[in-house]
Amino acid sequence: MKDKAQRRRRHWGRAWQAGLVGLLLPVALGSAAQTPTVVQKRPAGAHPETMTAFPAPTDGRPRQMPPPATTMPLAADFDVRRFEAMAQAMVADQRVPGLAMAIVHNGRVLSARGYGITDVRAAEPVDAHTVFRLASLSKSFAGTLAGVLVSEGALRWDSKVVDYMPGLQLSDPGAASRVTVADVLSHRVGLGRHTYDRDIERGADYNALVQKLAQAPMTCEPGDCYSYQNVAFSLVGDVVFATSGQFYNEAVSRRLFKPLGMNDASLGLEGIQASPRWAKPHVRAGKGWSSLMPKPTYYRVSPAAGVNASIADMAQWLIAQGGHRPDVLPAPLLATLHAPIVGTPGEMRSRAASWRSQRLNAAGYGLGWRVYDYAGHRMVFHGGAVQGYRGVMALLPERDLGLVILWNSESSLPSGLLPTVLDSAIGLQSDQWLDLDVEALYAASDRPGRAGGAATVSRAKPE
Repeated sequence: MKDKAQRRRRHWGRAWQAGLVGLLLPVALGSAAQTPTVVQKRPAGAHPETMTAFPAPTDGRPRQMPPPATTMPLAADFDVRRFEAMAQAMVADQRVPGLAMAIVHNGRVLSARGYGITDVRAAEPVDAHTVFRLASLSKSFAGTLAGVLVSEGALRWDSKVVDYMPGLQLSDPGAASRVTVADVLSHRVGLGRHTYDRDIERGADYNALVQKLAQAPMTCEPGDCYSYQNVAFSLVGDVVFATSGQFYNEAVSRRLFKPLGMNDASLGLEGIQASPRWAKPHVRAGKGWSSLMPKPTYYRVSPAAGVNASIADMAQWLIAQGGHRPDVLPAPLLATLHAPIVGTPGEMRSRAASWRSQRLNAAGYGLGWRVYDYAGHRMVFHGGAVQGYRGVMALLPERDLGLVILWNSESSLPSGLLPTVLDSAIGLQSDQWLDLDVEALYAASDRPGRAGGAATVSRAKPE
């Protein structure tokens, strides 16, 4: 065991982090819905939120950037039709079976469309109401739901999880008694990375895995380090039940889906299968794709990976996360959810050609959301992947811009759309994250039914 001096430093470090969360709660984002206006066609200028990098505190955590007092216009060459043409090109000849993309700005939807097909074996077109499995994009709903309970006074970010789960045990004596709700939602429980994910994939029951946490090796004390989790993250579902008296899935539906008008959204395997139209997952089969039935595995950890939604739903989700639904998500809550609590510098050590390695100056995790310095601009983000489904979503607060892309295959191809759209919004010279003939696509998009011809070549750079 560590000596008393080390314990004292850890104690003050945890107290400082807990105090940070408490101090962040009153910080407000601009939440009043803005009247839609025509985007001003002028180059991006300097802005108080723009910086070369997050100044790094001694614990490696990016510091919180203050919410922008006013939002900047999108850069002059931002053109939604170009991005729609790119999305259409990706589904040509089933390079990707199906895809859906939404772009929101200033509280309104600029685009929310489907592309391609739901299933290569029984093709139906993907539309705005086709339901996709969100995988880890679900974590943003868990953090937000917990935050709603905090806003109502039913819960605190520094509440101890054992107060709601008295039987919770970890392998280090006394560690379980120190785990807070904020620790769970920011992946600071102290366990090794992806603890018991392989057991989830083998079909293990969630409650059985919670019992096994008592045997899992600890890599640090709770609150002291970041390590991504699915089983431990889902402890927040038990906290929600103990606090609200509602099962987690019911609480998400009643407190988030319904008031936000997310009418296609659901949770669990039964939820997606009951949807009028939903996209089947696809895996590689020779040179093409084979559709599967979705597995129930990660649906068993619902807070971590249980949500299903259409692109129309996700457009409303990003509008709300952008501060335009203060009746459901108060501005102080959003400021807290979107503030980095712990540094995640490993995300910047990805492949040399990826947008993470080339664009990120700092990376952190908040409460169900990742927070990045993207080329000097704050970006709130999450990605998700589970067999046959992928998705990414991002917010640029200084531009009041939101983007979400969902697709029903294991292809990495559509991921290049994210930095392409962000670069265009900010006014950066694109690094061609997608190897497309953009001008040809743009010209084709002016002709009905011809957006993205079958002969268009589309390759994602390594991610």
